[in-house]
Amino acid sequence: MDARFTALLQPFLKPAGPGGAALTPDTDLRKLGVDSMQAIELLFAVEDTFGISLPDEELNDTTFATAGSLWNVIAAQLPQGTGGVPAGQETA
Repeated sequence: MDARFTALLQPFLKPAGPGGAALTPDTDLRKLGVDSMQAIELLFAVEDTFGISLPDEELNDTTFATAGSLWNVIAAQLPQGTGGVPAGQETA
């Protein structure tokens, strides 16, 4: 995950309590308040920020389940050298 992604994601998340929790690949987006309507807003923000279009087949609950799963889908769409990783080599 890169800094642009974590900064983009923060406004969509409810505070995780006093001091908050660090955003990790395993962060459960649903538990932190990302519902279906927010997922759509998040999708638009991701596509605008990164200049990509996520494939329709990736627009599902699994993709938006954790920060890491969403980042893997984003990273797979990024050109190499811009923060993306080659398909099949994604890491959370």
